[in-house]
Amino acid sequence: MCLGQLGSLLPHVVVPSILAAFLIPEWQLSGAQAGALAGAGAAGYMLAVPVLATLTDRIDARKILIVGSAVSALGTLLFGMFATGLWSGVLFNAVAGVGFAGAYMPGLKALTDRLAPGDSSRAITLYTSSFSLGVGLSFLVAQLAAEAWGWRSAFFVTAAGPLVMLTVCFLLRPVEPKPAAGRLLDFAPVFGNRSAMGFVLGYGAHCFELYGIRTWIVAFWTFVSLKNSDASILTPIFVSVLFSLLAMPASILGNEFALRFGRHRAITAVMLTSAAVALLISAFADTSPWLLLVLVLVYAITVPADSGALTSGMSMAADPRHRGATMAMHSTIGFSLSALGAWAVGVALDAAGGPQSPSAWMAAFSVLAAGILLGPLALYWSRREASQP
Repeated sequence: MCLGQLGSLLPHVVVPSILAAFLIPEWQLSGAQAGALAGAGAAGYMLAVPVLATLTDRIDARKILIVGSAVSALGTLLFGMFATGLWSGVLFNAVAGVGFAGAYMPGLKALTDRLAPGDSSRAITLYTSSFSLGVGLSFLVAQLAAEAWGWRSAFFVTAAGPLVMLTVCFLLRPVEPKPAAGRLLDFAPVFGNRSAMGFVLGYGAHCFELYGIRTWIVAFWTFVSLKNSDASILTPIFVSVLFSLLAMPASILGNEFALRFGRHRAITAVMLTSAAVALLISAFADTSPWLLLVLVLVYAITVPADSGALTSGMSMAADPRHRGATMAMHSTIGFSLSALGAWAVGVALDAAGGPQSPSAWMAAFSVLAAGILLGPLALYWSRREASQP
């Protein structure tokens, strides 16, 4: 399943990868428009995942994976073939996002349905952390293809990735879930589970920060590179790939930290640290590229370090009868705030002078810090409510 997910994720950040160098200048996009274009995939995901993930409580998640992987490949291919501006790009990116909604959380459900009974925290964390490896490959392949053969080729090449998950699906043994009671989109039991909802809301704050920086990391390091053209610093391709690859060990170690010291305590510590690093990048956005490189690499560790602990915490806190619905809510809130994060950073960049202005990047990273600080509040709320009689 982890290998299949690497394929599913190959198209995942094609748009953010080529945004600064190709789409913004060719389509003359503002920061807010670029953020909306990049966030359209997360918006499509958000609209589809409540139905698709909840269906996994009723039918084998493998069947949803097959359809979702095919639609993801199709949306990516259509973008490369027919996108000519903001709105056509938004449409095709949203279609790809709908397909990915049938791949990520249904994939997690397909995995957990086939695990032996007991604590599945490490298996879930391995799956969620492999997300970051897939994103790193997506950044690398998309940028190399775009630079070699033009930006449309980046979509043609990465559209083949979801076919890997299709192959995995046909290798999985069938597993039919126990029949679920109630209506398909009945989320009342999920909202009533305060312990699970704390992790769900915390995951939303995590996604706001994560997708905000993933959308704009190439543009930010392009700004740093152009401003320091006389310095021998790493390229945007290398920095964006390294940023993503560091996330996999960070997520695994973050979950181990949570197992050892307590999930709420560990996640809160990671989120507070991440906000502090974002504010440091904001404060030093116009200074030494080497200092910024160190801060960005630290940020690459703090941003994803809570991901595995949040998702495994949600899965274990969920009522087994409504785990698919809980995963659906987890993803819906997470990816709705992903879309918001990409757009909010773009708005901040526009308001403070545009992506070539140091003050704009100060504003952008301040927005990211504010977003992740909502996570500890959500966890505190769930713990406080759960402790009441």
